Amino acid sequence: MAGRTYDLTPKDVARVSTKYREIVTQIPVPESLHVLQDLRDYEPLSMSGQPPVVWDRAEGCCVYDAHGNKWLDWSSGVLVTNAGHGRAAIVEAIQRQAQHGLLHNYCFPSEIRAALARKLVEMTPKKLAKAFLLTTGSEATECAIKLARTHGQAVAGDEKIGIVTFEHAFHGRTLGAQTAGGIPSLKAWIVKLDPTFIQVPFPDGFRCPDTSFDLFLSSVAEQGLGPEKISGVMTETYQGGGASFAPPEYIQALAEWCDKHDVVLIMDEVQAAFGRCGKNFGFEHYDIVPDLACFGKGIASSLPISAVVGREDLMDQYPPGSMTSTHTGNPICVAAALASIELIEKENLAENAAAMGTILHQGLKALMEKYPAIIGAVHGKGLVAGVHMVQAGGIEPDPDLAFDIVRICMEKGLLMFSPVGYMGATVKIAPPLMTPEDAICEGLEVLEETIAEIQQSRA
Repeated sequence: MAGRTYDLTPKDVARVSTKYREIVTQIPVPESLHVLQDLRDYEPLSMSGQPPVVWDRAEGCCVYDAHGNKWLDWSSGVLVTNAGHGRAAIVEAIQRQAQHGLLHNYCFPSEIRAALARKLVEMTPKKLAKAFLLTTGSEATECAIKLARTHGQAVAGDEKIGIVTFEHAFHGRTLGAQTAGGIPSLKAWIVKLDPTFIQVPFPDGFRCPDTSFDLFLSSVAEQGLGPEKISGVMTETYQGGGASFAPPEYIQALAEWCDKHDVVLIMDEVQAAFGRCGKNFGFEHYDIVPDLACFGKGIASSLPISAVVGREDLMDQYPPGSMTSTHTGNPICVAAALASIELIEKENLAENAAAMGTILHQGLKALMEKYPAIIGAVHGKGLVAGVHMVQAGGIEPDPDLAFDIVRICMEKGLLMFSPVGYMGATVKIAPPLMTPEDAICEGLEVLEETIAEIQQSRA
């Protein structure tokens, strides 16, 4: 599904002045057009899918431009700034490490990298015994696939290399990650897909009403892969495009099946970890522990860093020097990660996400009750939600409606996004975890006002 491009013609919009929002100019801001146009001219077209707000700085749960406008951020920079934007403790940790004098050390040992590896192992369940630091979520999921297939070959030979993932899943933008992904339009460029990667329906209870584990078993069998040929099953803890969780009993049955057949269970926690879902790790909602967990995005609330944490036997399959990464545990990024994790723990931000999530989801479900013809479902937990916009009276996605909601909310001082792909009709909501109750309520008011205006204009 192709994404829409924002019009760069400045337009008059209503002035806004609240605790969390200030809109005092035309949108887009005329003085920012040269920046927006440079980005259109010198970056790929694919980079032009977000609202035309030129970020200048960000603090807490707000984003500012250089022209007096302020937005309440319900994106967290796409699930990154879990501890909040620009937190002083994170800034200071970055500055201390930079001034200390170590900016890069590849795989040569450093004290600060050891500290983060130890911290990740200590804060995850005992089964997850070793941590490998990387740079991006895609790098983490690719590594997990590699480890699962290597294990399959070790225990049963070259036949046990299959990877099962889920329809509509997103695991990153590199070759292996997109091969594993479940959005056909995003991997059409690959053409000759690896037949040992298969997808099965994701039991979201909305577009896939069958949430029984029998559906998993029958779907795998229909595609000709028995457990003797499957090395790993990978799922996002919640499907990122729609914030959709599977039923706990489904994931529990999956974990038991994987354990029985020596199949590596991988939880892609790139969006879900570090308090986002109201718990330290999203998989805690399922009461299971995976064999491998992939982390990224919110790990540092700022700089690019990711990790795979997993069983010792899986993580130690490769000898010294044969599974490394150029920027593994970059000292500056690690400093940010340690400071962010400390903030999340010290300020009980997972608990705040759970409490604020209750308010958020109650408000969104009230909206769904008010507009049942166009809101097909509200999914998520904690401070992540997906509002699934549908064509009137059915369940077919309405991406234009989702786009217009995001656009008009932006003009009113509320920043959100709508992921491209099959779930391009979902309005994604993900405020920083330190967002207070009055900001959640203000955002809900803006969203309701926007939907009401759109409905009125359509009448």
